[in-house]
Amino acid sequence: MTDRRSFIKTVAAVAAAAAAAPLAAGCRENSSDAGGGAAVPAAGDQDSPLIVPKAQGLRITGTFLDEISHDIPHQNWGLAEWDADFANMRAIGIDTVIMIRSGYRKFITWPSEYLLKKGCYMPSTDLVEMFLGLADKYGMKFYFGLYDSGKYWDTGDMAYELESNKYVIDEVWSRYGHHESFKGWYISTEISRKTKNCISTFHEMGKMCKDVSGGLPTFISPWIDGKKAIMGTGLSSKKGVSVRRHEEEWNEIFDGIHDVVDACAFQDGHIDYDELDAFFSVNKKLADRYGMQCWTNAETFDRDMPINFLPIKFDKLRMKLEAAARCGYDKAITFEFSHFMSPQSAYLQAGHLYDRYKEYFDIV
Repeated sequence: MTDRRSFIKTVAAVAAAAAAAPLAAGCRENSSDAGGGAAVPAAGDQDSPLIVPKAQGLRITGTFLDEISHDIPHQNWGLAEWDADFANMRAIGIDTVIMIRSGYRKFITWPSEYLLKKGCYMPSTDLVEMFLGLADKYGMKFYFGLYDSGKYWDTGDMAYELESNKYVIDEVWSRYGHHESFKGWYISTEISRKTKNCISTFHEMGKMCKDVSGGLPTFISPWIDGKKAIMGTGLSSKKGVSVRRHEEEWNEIFDGIHDVVDACAFQDGHIDYDELDAFFSVNKKLADRYGMQCWTNAETFDRDMPINFLPIKFDKLRMKLEAAARCGYDKAITFEFSHFMSPQSAYLQAGHLYDRYKEYFDIV
């Protein structure tokens, strides 16, 4: 097992290499105010402790809402806490909130007649109604995340997720579609490679969402099968997917789903920091080829730590957002604000990340 000193040296070497590396082919230079890598704060900014140019990254304008989770703790917030968090989000420019999933196995976020009859537990609060009401209040777009039965994770076959969601989609639109903020759908089944039945299942669920709602946009958020895409206690695997193989597999997937899936937000935490430009440029090229929006899911938790899951170090987030900007991405969303970036999070470090983010983007 890597000791702490070796781990620190490895992270430092990666950060240095990433800072010195030229832009990868396919990624564009940032806007004219990029600053050319200035080593000192700009004139008129003497009070800032930053020694890197500010605001070179793509701003985070969307976040998942995760209250049905199996790997991060619940914060047990009520309406008052959620209202305050939506205000904190809006203060830094977040305009889109995405319920990451409306249910996971037997726990659900809303009193679905269909899912309750299937043995799911009655929730104490209708979180879908709460989140839509707050999105209405703060002028945000709300994307509804579909139901995750857990059968895909047990079997590796995505087709199982069709059975429940064909009823869930109809029911939720009938119940909540009147909200002004209901602006789209998130197909919540996560994949990284060409999973069994992924193309046909994504296509069918995307079509069902669009048909019932008059064509509202849909998106997916897969992960890249990189060095950090592992299960268990290790921090990295010896080998991740090659850029070329990633491009080949996702070219086939995009070709089969682009008519009913409008955007793809790859999770950015499974590859190393010096690989960001190479993979990001491929993602953007594929999205452009098929007329899809290219988003990034800028994870605000740290995959380099031996403890799951803690708020990310600011420089790691900055490097990921700057790579997304260089490669011309359309939008940055995050998993996820309330636990890992909110000033009222149960994690003290999250509020500090919020402050560093505001400082970097000059948000008062």
